Amino acid sequence: MIVQNQMETVKISPIENQNPRVKFWYPQYSNISLDAQIGKGTTIHSHVWIADNVIVGENCRIEAFAFLPGGVILEDNVFIGPHVCFTNDRKPPSDKWDTITVQNGAKIGANASILAGVTIGEDALVGMGSVVLKDVPAGEVWAGNPAKFIKKL
Repeated sequence: MIVQNQMETVKISPIENQNPRVKFWYPQYSNISLDAQIGKGTTIHSHVWIADNVIVGENCRIEAFAFLPGGVILEDNVFIGPHVCFTNDRKPPSDKWDTITVQNGAKIGANASILAGVTIGEDALVGMGSVVLKDVPAGEVWAGNPAKFIKKL
């Protein structure tokens, strides 16, 4: 896998067999499980944590300091802003994880927190700093703490 940063192009051998078309920025500061699946055309910025059993679709963008624990599914063309935190356990500590699904084209703004078991619908938008406690329907804007419906797109 070829990795680019502002200073040089480097190779990451543990991940290079996964998908040569994934772009990492400053990968030395990220933790990406070898059991994560990452689709082509996806860009992952620095300080990102992607755990086991995470699926990232094609052409996604994951900004710096995002946290994706096991059970997160990002479909294609998803944007995850900086410092977005997904949780996979509604009642910690537990051995049972709840899946979080972010459907095609959805966007999640900086510093949002997404509760375990939530689905963010296709082309939905979650505003920055939001705390999402329940499903966000397709094509809607939700924001706030707790996140509430704002408008249809």
